[in-house]
Amino acid sequence: MKNCLLVLLAVFFFASPLHASQSTIAEAEGLACMGYDKSRKQTEEEALAQARRKAAEYASTFIKSETKVKNFELEKDLIEAYAHAAVKIIQEIERTWYKDASSGDCFRVRIKAEVVPDSRMMNRVEQGISVDPSGPLFVQAWTDKKEYKESEKIKIYLRGNKPFYARLMYKSASGDLVQILPNPYRSEKYFNGGVIYEIPSGSDRFDLEITPPFGEESIILYASSEPLGEISTAAQGGVFQVKTRSEDVGMKTRGIKIGGRKEGSSTPHKAAEFFEDTVRVTTRK
Repeated sequence: MKNCLLVLLAVFFFASPLHASQSTIAEAEGLACMGYDKSRKQTEEEALAQARRKAAEYASTFIKSETKVKNFELEKDLIEAYAHAAVKIIQEIERTWYKDASSGDCFRVRIKAEVVPDSRMMNRVEQGISVDPSGPLFVQAWTDKKEYKESEKIKIYLRGNKPFYARLMYKSASGDLVQILPNPYRSEKYFNGGVIYEIPSGSDRFDLEITPPFGEESIILYASSEPLGEISTAAQGGVFQVKTRSEDVGMKTRGIKIGGRKEGSSTPHKAAEFFEDTVRVTTRK
């Protein structure tokens, strides 16, 4: 038991997170009518601004309902973080002009947006509840070492504070991007909270062995409380080659499937928790 604890402590010691961020993906609709004093462009901008405000409101309400932080100061930070959130539009799902009997020409827009809370406040929240299942989704990703030599093999570990869907990517020093989880031999994409997962392991049929060129390599984790958006891949041995342009992977992954009804509720989900983390390691001869 003592040896196991020492190994676990060593693993956490070598964790090397570069960037981690928690956000909420939300869908919202905005409506506006031209009346006598607005152009079509102004009407569209008004509807879009309304949709953005609603997305931020949905995200804030969703986080409050999904998280039960017991620490008053942390709860206050969480609420404040979402009160100062930035809204990034992922997709305009619908754009429609229509005639209203009383208001004339009107415009409707429906968006999928990422609501990103204030990072400074969220850092305090994450430090206090990173393993607490009552908090916002937080998934730790780490490796067994910070630096690797040629022929050594990288081991990656994941642990979430509550159940999550995940996609794990590996970017080599040469810039090649592959998806290592799920993969052709391990379709697992849903993970339990509080459990440490090792990659590669089990049915995986690949090793992350260090080969030239050397330099900085990245492990990129995407996680959510709902199934992640699809990207284009092709089987390549024990992993998936990513066919989607690397600069589009993050945005497409954020295309979360929202809309299921929560037990005991008559209204569908309008939001989902999202988490991204990047861990970098250095490789050398």
